[in-house]
Amino acid sequence: MIMNSPFHEYSKTIECAGDNFKRSCYEVPYPHGTLHLGIKTCVMGILNVTPDSFYDGKRYDIHENAVEHAIKMVKDGAEIIDIGGESTRPGAFPIMETEEIKRVIPVIKFLSKQLKTPISIDTYKAKVAERAIDAGASIINDVSGLRRDEKMAQVAAEANVPVILMHKKGTSRTMQKYPLRKNACAEIMAYLKKSIAIATGAGIEGKRIILDPGIGFGKTVQQNLEILRRLGEFKSLDFPLMVGTSRKKFIGTILDLPVQERLYGTLATLAVAVMNGAHIVRVHDVREAAQVVTLCDAIRNS
Repeated sequence: MIMNSPFHEYSKTIECAGDNFKRSCYEVPYPHGTLHLGIKTCVMGILNVTPDSFYDGKRYDIHENAVEHAIKMVKDGAEIIDIGGESTRPGAFPIMETEEIKRVIPVIKFLSKQLKTPISIDTYKAKVAERAIDAGASIINDVSGLRRDEKMAQVAAEANVPVILMHKKGTSRTMQKYPLRKNACAEIMAYLKKSIAIATGAGIEGKRIILDPGIGFGKTVQQNLEILRRLGEFKSLDFPLMVGTSRKKFIGTILDLPVQERLYGTLATLAVAVMNGAHIVRVHDVREAAQVVTLCDAIRNS
């Protein structure tokens, strides 16, 4: 009688809900170290050495400012520093690879000697990635999922570095004009599967692949929310998941706030992402994000 009581059914529901918070654990090797993903959420700090990024453009395009900020992010809890030299915000114009190299390489060279923290190069250009790895970068974060430059997969394979494969529809100039249609998660899943096939076909080991559904890249507000809500479905691909929501436009649209006032909205999305399975969160505000993910991890692991 007790086993069939409403309370018993409710307790089973609670037990199943707890299981949903569990994440698979992964060991992702990179040169000189390993990312331990699963028990603890990894915070990736954003360092844009660009004049036109949507939030921090012109803040860190001077070498000394970039270095100082990277060191501060590590002290605040960043376990990866993601350095980008070209803005990929909606509407951004592409730049020449020579200009991108000029922006990122001096910073990477300096920081790789000063920090033990792995450095990620945020680029879709194979030549930039190759130069960045030579300068000390340990991870490639490709917003195109290895689609824009056919040489990128080979660069990653030969260097034995992890790759972050992101979903992005179109280019920065066009992605918000033609967003995904009906079943966003299914389309993203299919795109990522193809990127995985490109990676493994080039010789990149599965243990070095991380996936990013690309929130804010060619998606509507509702699709971004859907991705966060259904993030657990991406566990079926059996790779670590990275999520980047930091101060993005969909947060501002919902809250009717400019980019400078989107911190609390960002933190709310991070909590949802971590509880739904994100292994890495990519953020501008490292100290605040580290506090949120630490508390979420405590809840998940309790």
